[in-house]
Amino acid sequence: MIFTSLANAAANDLSTERYQKALAFLAREDLADLEPGRHDIMGDEVFANVQEITTVRPDEKNYEAHRRYADIHFVISGTELLGVAPVSECAPVGEFSEADDFGLYTPGDREGWVTLREGDLVVTPPCDAHKPGCCPGEPAPLKKICVKVLVD
Repeated sequence: MIFTSLANAAANDLSTERYQKALAFLAREDLADLEPGRHDIMGDEVFANVQEITTVRPDEKNYEAHRRYADIHFVISGTELLGVAPVSECAPVGEFSEADDFGLYTPGDREGWVTLREGDLVVTPPCDAHKPGCCPGEPAPLKKICVKVLVD
């Protein structure tokens, strides 16, 4: 799922080399064995962050967004509720960190939710604010990979 507008659709081409490298990484047989932390795929152009977390209720966190990287959220085990909203309709919470390519936001009037289970993925390009790591019910363990794909 890519949640975007027609105006931004051309910037979300999954056939580019970077996206193809990211998707090939996610097709590996040993994902469940990967240790938490960063795993390089194409240096700073494409890399994976393996995370083992406990999900939280959606009202316990803000949306986040990036300007230079798209995120591919992939669930290895557990269930993740992930919110998506057009970043252009969100209000910033504090200053955006250019160094970390990270900012926090509150959504506008439009937001959508998707429930990810083992093997599911969602792509959130820079035009999407997103709220990962949420629980559809009670907080529970989640092992996921967030592959960062440079888009600029």
